[in-house]
Amino acid sequence: MDYKNVQPLADFDWDAVDEKAGKIKQQETSEKNDAYEKSFNAFTEQEVIKGVIVAINEREAVVNVGAKSDGVIPINEIRYNPDLKPGDEIEVYVESQEDSNGQLMLSHKKARILKSWERVNEAYDNQEIITGFVKSRTKGGLIVNVFENIEAFLPGSQIDVKPIRDYDVYVGKQMEFKVVKINHEYKNVVVSHKALIEDEIEAQKAEIISHLEKGQVLEGVVKNITSYGVFVDLGGVDGLIHITDLSWGRISHPNEVVQLDQKINVVILDFDETKRRIALGLKQLTPHPWDALDPNLKEGDHIKGKVVVIADYGAFVEVLPGVEGLIHVSEMSWSQHLRSAQDFLKVGDEVEAVILSLDRENRKMSLGIRQLMPDPWADITAKYPVGSKHTATVRNFTNFGIFVELEEGVDGLIHISDLSWSKKVKHPAEFTKIGEKIDVVVLEVDAENRRLSLGHKQLEDNPWDVYESLFTVGSIHQGKIANLNDKGATVILPYDVEAFAPMRHLEKADKSKPHQGETLDFKVIEFNKDSKKIIVSHTRTYQESSENTRNESENRERATKKTVKQINDNLEKTTLGDLDIFQKLKENK
Repeated sequence: MDYKNVQPLADFDWDAVDEKAGKIKQQETSEKNDAYEKSFNAFTEQEVIKGVIVAINEREAVVNVGAKSDGVIPINEIRYNPDLKPGDEIEVYVESQEDSNGQLMLSHKKARILKSWERVNEAYDNQEIITGFVKSRTKGGLIVNVFENIEAFLPGSQIDVKPIRDYDVYVGKQMEFKVVKINHEYKNVVVSHKALIEDEIEAQKAEIISHLEKGQVLEGVVKNITSYGVFVDLGGVDGLIHITDLSWGRISHPNEVVQLDQKINVVILDFDETKRRIALGLKQLTPHPWDALDPNLKEGDHIKGKVVVIADYGAFVEVLPGVEGLIHVSEMSWSQHLRSAQDFLKVGDEVEAVILSLDRENRKMSLGIRQLMPDPWADITAKYPVGSKHTATVRNFTNFGIFVELEEGVDGLIHISDLSWSKKVKHPAEFTKIGEKIDVVVLEVDAENRRLSLGHKQLEDNPWDVYESLFTVGSIHQGKIANLNDKGATVILPYDVEAFAPMRHLEKADKSKPHQGETLDFKVIEFNKDSKKIIVSHTRTYQESSENTRNESENRERATKKTVKQINDNLEKTTLGDLDIFQKLKENK
C-alpha cells in the first residue's frame, strides 16, 4: 500500500480513541489483578493442597502451589523419598500463608500424617484389612507402623487366637491387621491380627457346618480335655463330646477314655449353625450294652454287679459296662424306719441282687437285696405273740408315741398313753432317748399291715387299783407343788402320784398363795380311776376344820341355853333346900 498518497482525515477524533484505549488497558490490568488474587485465595491455612517442586537444596525444597510466592518445606521431610526432584508433584499442608518475612509456610510431613489419618478412619469404618510393619515391642504388646506415619498398638491378646509367650518373634515383620479402635482425642490407634484369624475361622466354621448332617461320622483330633467333656478339632471347627457321651459305662473323668492330640472318630449328634455349636458322640459308635444283656434274664432272677453310684434314695449297680440297675433304699432292708443308702452300701461293693423289674425297651432295671433275706414278718405272730415281753431299741419320736425296733425289719409303736401308769408324759423325749433300750410287751399284732402295738407300762400291775383305796375322797395327804400356772398346780402325792389342784383350792389360811416346790396338806375331793385323775384341795383342809369347830361350839351353846331354860321353868317347883343348888347352877350357866 502506498502510504505517501494517503491524506489525513481532518475530522478524525483522536482524543476519543486515546480515551477508549486507556479504558481497555485499565480493564485488562484489573482482570489480571483479579486472577492473581484468585490464585492466591484458592486455598486456606491448615489445608492439604498439591504443589510442584521447583528447586531442592541441602536445607529445603521450594514448592510452587500457585500462590503469590513459592513455599518452602524442610529437606528432612522428603528424605524418605530420595527420588523426588524438581518438577515432581507432592502434597503439602499449609501452615501459614506468610510468616514474618512474608514467606508461605508449608509442611509435607503434616500432609502425609493427615492423609494417613484419613486412611485409618476409612479402614476402621469399612472394616478394611490393612498392612503394617511391626516396629518394636512395648509393655503388653507391639508397636505397629501403618500407613507410613501412624504408630498403632497391637495388644498381646490380639496377636493370635492362641496365647503368645514370645512377642519378639514378630518384630520386623509385615503383617495384616484390622483397625479395632481409634481414640481421636489422644490420637491412639489399636489394631488386631487375631480378628483376621477369627474371621477366617468363622468362615471355615460356616463352611464346615453347612455340610454337616446328624449321624455323620468324622475324624477329629482331641484338642482339650475338661472335667465335663472333650473338645475335638474337626479341621477348623471344634465340637464337644460331653462326658456322658464318651462311654456307655460311668467314668469319673474324660481322660479315662481319651488323651490330648489323639485322633478319634466321632458321630454328629446335633449342631447349631447360628451359635456354631456342635455336639459329638463317641459311645454311639459302639452297640448299646443293653443289646448284649442276656435275653433270658427275667424278674425274680439273681444278678451280680458293682455299686458305681450312691445317693440318699438308693444305689446304682453296674451289672455290665453301661448296664445299670437301681436298688432303692426301701429294697435294701425289711426295716420301715427312714434310713439312707449309705447305711447299707458303698461305692465299689460287689453285691448280689434280685431283679424286681426289667424294662428292656426303656433300658431300666430295678433291683432288691432285702429279698435275699427271710422276711421277719412271715412268722411274726409266732415270734411276737400278744402278751410276750421283749427288749427294743428306741428309733424315733412322734408327738403321739415312740417307734422302736425289735429286730432288723420289725418295728413297733409304743403309744404315749402306754408309757406310764402314773406320770402324764407330754412328749416321749421326757421319758427316754433315741438309741436307748426299752422293755416292751406286745399288745396287738397286725401282720397284714406290718404293725405292732407295744406297751411299756403294762410290764407292771396297774397301781391305780391300789390308789383307789389309798386316795379316797376326803382323805388328806401331804403333797409337793411341782408346777404352778394360772389354772392351778400339779401336786406330787405320796408314791409319786400326780394330782391337780385348781387355783381356787390353793389359797392358804392367811389368804396367801403357795409357791412352786412348797409342801402342803391336800384333801382329795375327786378320784377317777378310769381317766387316772385326782383333784385335791389345800383350802378344804382348813376350811372344813374351822367349820367343824364352829358347829361344835354352836351345839354346846344351844344345849346350855336349853338346860338353863329348863331350870328356870322348874324353879317354882323346887323345895327350899334345892333352891341354893339351882341358884348356883343359874349363876354359873
